[in-house]
Amino acid sequence: MVKHIVMFKLKEKTAENMEAAVSTLRGLDGEIESLRFIEVGVDFKESERSYDLVLTTHFDDQEGLSAYASHPTHLPVIETMRNLCSNSIVVDYVTE
Repeated sequence: MVKHIVMFKLKEKTAENMEAAVSTLRGLDGEIESLRFIEVGVDFKESERSYDLVLTTHFDDQEGLSAYASHPTHLPVIETMRNLCSNSIVVDYVTE
């Protein structure tokens, strides 16, 4: 299994921006065949090191992640998140 995790820092942390980001990410659920699992989490601790939200996704293999990355449903999500966020961090790894 491949896990793809992205943490996002909003440019402006407002309720409207948070809702837009969360609903945009959750909108991927069920829309991309290779996407096996999706979870969106909102940070509650709000420390100076915290990011505002996290996307955790699972794929069968690296090919599934590649298909997701270039999928036409995913591309507008990337654009929306870039507009809402000042920074993001990603990690992709293989697990059993």
